[in-house]
Amino acid sequence: MWKCFLTRTSRCFSTSAGNKALKWWDHVAPAPKDPITSVTEAFLADASPTKINLGVGAYRDDEGKPVVLQCVREAEAKIAGCDFLGIGRESVSSAVSSKLVEESVKLVYGMNSDIIKEGRFAGVQALSGTGACRLFAEFQRRFYPGSQIYMTGPTWSNHHNIWRDALVPERTFHYYHPDSKGLNFSALMDDVKNAPDGSFFLLHPCAHNPTGVDPTEEQWREISYLFKVKNHFPFFDMAYQGFASGDLDRDAQSIRIFVEDGNLIGCAQSFAKNMGLYGHRVGCLNVLCNDAKQAVAIKSQLQQIARAMYSSPPVHGILLVSGILSDPNMKALWVEEVKVMANRIQSLRTTLRKSLEQLSSSLNWEHITNQVGMFCFSGLTPEQVDRLQRGFHIYMTLDGRMSMAGVTTGNVSYLANAIHEVTKFG
Repeated sequence: MWKCFLTRTSRCFSTSAGNKALKWWDHVAPAPKDPITSVTEAFLADASPTKINLGVGAYRDDEGKPVVLQCVREAEAKIAGCDFLGIGRESVSSAVSSKLVEESVKLVYGMNSDIIKEGRFAGVQALSGTGACRLFAEFQRRFYPGSQIYMTGPTWSNHHNIWRDALVPERTFHYYHPDSKGLNFSALMDDVKNAPDGSFFLLHPCAHNPTGVDPTEEQWREISYLFKVKNHFPFFDMAYQGFASGDLDRDAQSIRIFVEDGNLIGCAQSFAKNMGLYGHRVGCLNVLCNDAKQAVAIKSQLQQIARAMYSSPPVHGILLVSGILSDPNMKALWVEEVKVMANRIQSLRTTLRKSLEQLSSSLNWEHITNQVGMFCFSGLTPEQVDRLQRGFHIYMTLDGRMSMAGVTTGNVSYLANAIHEVTKFG
């Protein structure tokens, strides 16, 4: 009986398809390679003992190895005896989730901020900074359909993917000046001024990715004032808090300037870099609101979006982060470890610049130390980047972005000599 049924059904499908069996997914072509992960793939395939990976923006020690911070080790030990597995079998408990959000937003607005005391923010845990950005992009599309997002030129490559997949059109506003290798402030201000009132802007509060170029405090104040006049909405992606200056509060200063001026803001946070928890995907999204009532409504919408996307995030990383941030001793240790990481990167910037200058390079390398954070936007052309890869086994993205975390005292001279070789003839 079933054999006859299947035979008749098969004939039916064959006839309706013109005697051709339906071939599922044949029309799917390979996706374009991600510009950052493809660098890592090429690096891993290289057998050279002198190879250097300057692609991924995750911290490494001076031996080029991933780091497990001492505060993370202590947090692991503290939760090892806890029965958090019972929580993990269900949704993340509201207590754990709320603690993460509560401690995270203190890093944004300040420990004693009235915003926190009054409950004027809608916050949810997210799958690191990428997940937080994706949640906000979907929130933007749902409640401001037809709106656009203005992004810095350039910005982190994945920003384009995130807002594109949320079906939010993007525009670019001036940011980086390729000649000065610094901020194109006048053009930036013109673009902010000329954008339609009430536009969404994606900003990097510190350690801009990929350029390492941040506005000064005075420039941030001018930007914030213009945003208030134009009624723009700033969304901050804070993936590298602490890496710009070594000071968590100082790196949040730009956001606090906007808040002081009366701007409502959104903020994505990631603990992948400043806690070395890249694989745990721990982050937070918060939206500053007019009052506590509005915050309740917005939080419910963000939770509903998250519910449909991934329900709830893994609990282990959340326990680590919330444990560190809520324990005064562990948090103090983390603050010191962030400072150590930032100082090491700044030290290597100085060494790399001096090494290039000692080679009598005809080029100006001041931007290496003028820029801040994890990345150096080197100014190297795609052709020069390709020559570094083929001739010296040094890997970075084609736009010349170097992850300073991949530079060590052991390879900085080799790197400087290689850069000198590929740039000395222009």
